[in-house]
Amino acid sequence: MRAIWTGAISFGLINIPIKLFSAVQESNLDMDMLDEKDHANIKFKRVNENTGKEVTFANIVKGYKLDDKYVILEDSDFEAADAEKTKTIDIESFAFEKEIESIYYEQPYYLEPDKGAMNAYALLRDSLAASGKVGVTRFVLRNKESLAILKPYKNAIVLNRIRFEQEIRNTTDLKLPPASKVKTKELDMANKLIEQLTEKFDISTFKDEYTAKLLEIIKKKAKGKATKPTELKVVHKQSDDLMSMLKASLERKKSS
Repeated sequence: MRAIWTGAISFGLINIPIKLFSAVQESNLDMDMLDEKDHANIKFKRVNENTGKEVTFANIVKGYKLDDKYVILEDSDFEAADAEKTKTIDIESFAFEKEIESIYYEQPYYLEPDKGAMNAYALLRDSLAASGKVGVTRFVLRNKESLAILKPYKNAIVLNRIRFEQEIRNTTDLKLPPASKVKTKELDMANKLIEQLTEKFDISTFKDEYTAKLLEIIKKKAKGKATKPTELKVVHKQSDDLMSMLKASLERKKSS
């Protein structure tokens, strides 16, 4: 793995130098965009809107449009906004993880201690594990300030970026049923079905089956073998009799 950011965790008066690594990788197949006529690769270029000429990445600057004019920003301008935050993951408080709604979670990263920081890193990791709490932090990555939590995962500390409250859309624009809409008997039956289907969560039992099947189709096509499309069973109208459907669901689970 390659570090994408270096800095330090600020924990009280303790500074823990760390390196940050992406904790996830996509399981999607790497597809190329091709010309339908001759299957040549499609290339994307950065082009000057006025001249139509290609611009190299080294000659591209960042600008913010203000009053119909662009204000050009340098690296020093981003650092001047808050130089300390560009190199520090500052733990502002601690909280129980269950207090943070899942909708706020965005992106996980692994933190690795830099030279001489093993003991301090282990102290923070083990303290978090013992307390059952997470560290609430804020830091700057790629010129964007982020909120994040620090939590132990196996022998590592994971930094998980979370969204600010203003980034979450309000539900008031959605057409939703009121909380009292469901009948008590239906709710009791639904709870029984949930209980019947409840089992200990094991992430290893879940695989990306779609990508595996798609790769199988690609290999067959490479050998000249045709694949038959799967026929989907479309339900045009669902019965309004929720009780009968719940009972049937319970019976189907019992017989399986």
